[in-house]
Amino acid sequence: MLSNIDFVRRSLDIHLFFARIMKEHSFFLQLGFTPRDADFARQADDFRKAFDDLLKAVILLSDGVVSPQVLQSGEVVTPYTLEAERLSSFFTGVRIPTELTRAETGLAAGNLIRDVKKLEPRVFDLNQKAMDLLAGLIRFKNTVLSNVLSCKMFTLNYPLLIDHILREANLYLRMIQRVQRREEVNTDKEILEQELFWNRIMGEHAKFIRGLLDPTEEGLFNMANDFGNLFDDCPTKS
Repeated sequence: MLSNIDFVRRSLDIHLFFARIMKEHSFFLQLGFTPRDADFARQADDFRKAFDDLLKAVILLSDGVVSPQVLQSGEVVTPYTLEAERLSSFFTGVRIPTELTRAETGLAAGNLIRDVKKLEPRVFDLNQKAMDLLAGLIRFKNTVLSNVLSCKMFTLNYPLLIDHILREANLYLRMIQRVQRREEVNTDKEILEQELFWNRIMGEHAKFIRGLLDPTEEGLFNMANDFGNLFDDCPTKS
């Protein structure tokens, strides 16, 4: 069973990684709908804003608490995140709260100097909020995917991309549910499962990029294709 310290830190580490991914996925969905499905675009926008709020709450609890390994890994923000957000906002007209990225950049790792007994119930409530939000987002993504596959809806996002982001949302939900139950992790099993999962995800990322390139960009097309094939081969070498 996880200690209070491990529960708090593990929860916040997971949220810092996944909450940003969920808000970005909601942004992709929002921009992919046609005018006919404006209501779906509004729902995606609502999810994006809800995950902005979740990430803000996570950041406020994380300073001086989050593990140094997470901050040093580059998984919270990258050198490209802020500029990518600025350009995405410029080209789409959607306001992206870059202040969250700046706040994440300023996060400091720590050893839980603050009272863990006060943090634990706040993190528990945060986890519950995240699980409720994720359950709604998963239902929404399932509806969109079902509509696309049954030819009831057109979206600029590939069906595989919708399935792809659905898998990531389900993984996030499972991880938070396990932490909320204070379950210890089987490290060897977890490492293998995560490696297989993310190898597939990375390969699909490369293929999505390949499919979005202009036909004249042969060099970039071949590079993306090679990356896709490389990650496809990874499971056989794991």
